[in-house]
Amino acid sequence: MKDFKMVAKTFFGFEEILAKELTVLGAQKVEQGTRMVSFVGDKGFLYKANLALRTALKILKPIYHFRAFNEQSLYKGIQGVDWSKYMSVHQAFVVDVTLHSDYFNHSQFVSLKVKDAIVDQFREKFGKRPNINKDFPDLRINIHIQNDQCSVALDSSGDSLHHRGYKTATNIAPINEVLAAGMLLLSGWEGQGDFLDPMCGSGTIVAEAAMIACNIPANINRKEFAFERWNDWDNDLFDQIMNSLMKKTREFHYTIKGYDKAPSAVAKAKDNIINANLDDYVTISQANFFETEKETRGPLHMVFNPPYGERLDIDMERFYREIGDTLKQNYPGTHAWFITANIEALKFVGLKPSRKIKLFNGKLETRFVKYEMYEGSKRTKFQNQNNE
Repeated sequence: MKDFKMVAKTFFGFEEILAKELTVLGAQKVEQGTRMVSFVGDKGFLYKANLALRTALKILKPIYHFRAFNEQSLYKGIQGVDWSKYMSVHQAFVVDVTLHSDYFNHSQFVSLKVKDAIVDQFREKFGKRPNINKDFPDLRINIHIQNDQCSVALDSSGDSLHHRGYKTATNIAPINEVLAAGMLLLSGWEGQGDFLDPMCGSGTIVAEAAMIACNIPANINRKEFAFERWNDWDNDLFDQIMNSLMKKTREFHYTIKGYDKAPSAVAKAKDNIINANLDDYVTISQANFFETEKETRGPLHMVFNPPYGERLDIDMERFYREIGDTLKQNYPGTHAWFITANIEALKFVGLKPSRKIKLFNGKLETRFVKYEMYEGSKRTKFQNQNNE
């Protein structure tokens, strides 16, 4: 099988961990960009990347590159591709456009011109044309224009890879699965101890934590990938890749728990954990975090997504103060990480974060912060270390 270049799209701040994921998976020529990482592999690796990568949103296969600075050069460039190699007249396609250009400022206009160029090529060759289908296309084409540089790629994923396939129910402010997985990997979570999400909502963070701990491929529960409709789809190769990934799963000997004070969230989280076949590893309970204390003896790893006040009406100052008080008084020996878009509210926590990472949750700029709760006081810990 021939090797070719691919591009994995991701969120801002996850480029380094995505590059690491790709390297561990066996990708060649891994190079980081902004919100993307490029790499080289074969068709089997394309399947593997879609199945296994936790922090990728899409895997694109670039097929053509040209310069476009007006409508005519765009049309001519798109006609430079032999589209009959990728689909037949009886198939349907859709075009997605990303623009960062002074020459083009309407993605819908670009999309229309690209469609015209493809349809005209088929009409001239075969006297017939393929249809457009936005919901169930056989081929999803990605156009990226940066100034006058136009890249044409095939989208091998289809729906964004955060649609893992295990979530049938969400709560009022769900966190994206790729964002959850990226936060967990940034926090250093590998399944090396007990884990708690004290505000688990519909269970996304605990589900992703369990899949990381057991090395279960991120998209094992997904119903379909776009490459399954491609002309060169190889079902046997896909099964072989999936079986090989499943052989690398591992046992997990600690606990993963999720709390939420809302009974509706608890019910949804339990359903999603069962859908993901993770109920052997994850326990969901109804509890108000501010009334709980650490239940495990060893170190505890905590990652959570508290309400921002964007969609949930809460008293921010009091809420964040209670987070700090609960961690300080009830959770010794804990590494606690959480994400917030309410950057001002962090000062009410009353603790100094040991790390602060800038991320985006959708369009919201956020901070992913770490608080280290020591057994006993911090001074005692350092005195003990110095005496060893």
